[in-house]
Amino acid sequence: MSISNSPRVGFLQPLNNNLEEEVGQEESSIPKILLSKGLNVVGRNCIPVTDKRLSRKHLSINVASDGSSEVSVEGTNPVVLRTKGERKKLLSGEKWKIEDGDIIELIPGHYFFKYVASGGEQNEKLMSNKQKRCWDEESSYSKDRVRNKKRINGESELEPLAEQSKKKRFENDGKETDKSSEGVHQFNVPNSKLPSTFQLLRVQGLPAWANTNTVSINDVIQGNVILAILSNYMVDIDWLLSACPLLKKVPNVLVIHGESDGILEYMKRKKPASWILHKPPLPISFGTHHSKAMLLVYPQGVRVVVHTANLIHVDWNNKSQGLWMQDFPWKANNGASKGCGFESDLIDYLTMLKWPEFNVDLPALGSYSIKPSFFKKFDYTSAVVRLIASVPGYHSGSNLKKWGHMKLRTVLQECTFSEEFQKSPLVYQFSSLGSLDEKWMLEFASSMSAGVTRDKKPLGVGEPLIIWPTVEDVRNSLEGYAAGNAIPSPLKNVEKAFLKKYWAKWKANHSGRCRAMPHIKTFTRYNGQNLAWFLLTSANLSKAAWGALQKGNSQLMIRSYELGVLFLPSSIKPGCGFSCTDIAKSSDDNGGLQKSSETKRMKLVTLNWQGDQTEVIQLPVPYELPPKPYSREDVPWSWDRHYAEKDVYGQVWPRQVKLYACQDS
Repeated sequence: MSISNSPRVGFLQPLNNNLEEEVGQEESSIPKILLSKGLNVVGRNCIPVTDKRLSRKHLSINVASDGSSEVSVEGTNPVVLRTKGERKKLLSGEKWKIEDGDIIELIPGHYFFKYVASGGEQNEKLMSNKQKRCWDEESSYSKDRVRNKKRINGESELEPLAEQSKKKRFENDGKETDKSSEGVHQFNVPNSKLPSTFQLLRVQGLPAWANTNTVSINDVIQGNVILAILSNYMVDIDWLLSACPLLKKVPNVLVIHGESDGILEYMKRKKPASWILHKPPLPISFGTHHSKAMLLVYPQGVRVVVHTANLIHVDWNNKSQGLWMQDFPWKANNGASKGCGFESDLIDYLTMLKWPEFNVDLPALGSYSIKPSFFKKFDYTSAVVRLIASVPGYHSGSNLKKWGHMKLRTVLQECTFSEEFQKSPLVYQFSSLGSLDEKWMLEFASSMSAGVTRDKKPLGVGEPLIIWPTVEDVRNSLEGYAAGNAIPSPLKNVEKAFLKKYWAKWKANHSGRCRAMPHIKTFTRYNGQNLAWFLLTSANLSKAAWGALQKGNSQLMIRSYELGVLFLPSSIKPGCGFSCTDIAKSSDDNGGLQKSSETKRMKLVTLNWQGDQTEVIQLPVPYELPPKPYSREDVPWSWDRHYAEKDVYGQVWPRQVKLYACQDS
């Protein structure tokens, strides 16, 4: 829903199934939606529900200067309008004039809203008071909790809440700075090691030390790109072209996305003429194309990028995110040389995306048909990582171990690890929690615990902890409650009793990211500051993302597309320093690598590891290990609850959150 400085001309009032306004706790899950003159977009971005039938741009309401209003269905599902005693179904693309008192069913029979045209200050004041009563009656996160916290902390109840939040925030920033100088501040990786680790994205508003060796989108998409494939879930075409103007000059661009039909139509109108848009098939309901990656082709080779950020402003500026990339040269002899595990991972995944083949003329290289097999023309033998992907389908036989958590299990089973990782704990860190059960959690932990020691003893199942922001983390974050819009897990998923033993805090002092809420997704097995392995991925903790075994464990059902990069202890291979954008590094592809390092297996460690850094690969894990379990006072964030305690901007939740630049248009 767009937030405009234009005067408010009305609102959409949520109703219950009896078409009555709710007063009390139940109403708090869906907010009143304010309307301004001009175009107002209504959808899942401003209504905190996880129902995938609701598009993020579900419908638009255009309020003209003369006060008349017209509703237009933007999503694929129909909308029902109750007007003048009749019930009219509007299909995708249809429009209809609405009047004061008309009722809109966003999904037929569900999500009822009454259109209330502006009646002046008295009408607004009446609604404001009614909403305030609802907030005052909220009990799940109530004033009692606030008063108790103040008594514990010795704070005066007379001190304004927003001022307390700001004061606490600045105090914490100071502590982080003092405590963290040995963390991310010391993260400076030579070119030869960079493809063996990952980098954090730059975050606005953090001190300079917290953005040491971080990247922005222009550090990734740079140089003479002659073909780009951008894979993502959300794509804000306006922001992308303004944040990375180089893309306007790239002659061939394929965008693989997961957007709804409403946003897709907008993208078609706004994209450069040569761009191709493709949404991969989703054969199983409630699946998404969620992978976040880039393939950038240069005259010198290809840059492969796997990351965790949607192509929207807030993801690249305000949140904790991670990104891995490596450049690979063209193969000699027109691609006749032997492949490797990384190449197989990549080509298998690209094949499942089923994009329409297209022909391009690459300057000084010739004409090519761009299909998955085109990417066999590059030499990936210097890769020390593996790709772990998910694709939708019912996978069995030889495909059972090819995708999802079974792929991870298979790769780990082929690896040997230090004895210190026997029975060592696991960490699951992500930004959206699916509907889980204990049986599946054990299935998932079995895959995460695969592998043997050097003497062939199984590592054994590790005890996992889930790193998940608390309500207080979100409230005091850089974005305030707005950050919770990107942690979209409902109460019914978060408050399952069996999950309580897993909760651990998001603590990120050493990386300066305590207040930059995580959109990064990581999974790891660790002992102290040593890591057995580490996975940076688009996959959240859900059956849809990772798959669930069926039919006596002979079939894996996956709903969504996901992609991650798995870091394992390994030697640094020749060619790791190759660059498509730096000619000097391209010729000196080992970046000064010592011969002894080429064969010695390098172990993985966190930024807080102490010791000789010449024989380790440091990974900028943004959170602290071991994780600290929740205290009795900590409440896990869920986005469909009402929070009456104001955030650092004086806002309560739910509230409207702007994600796309076009929402102001």
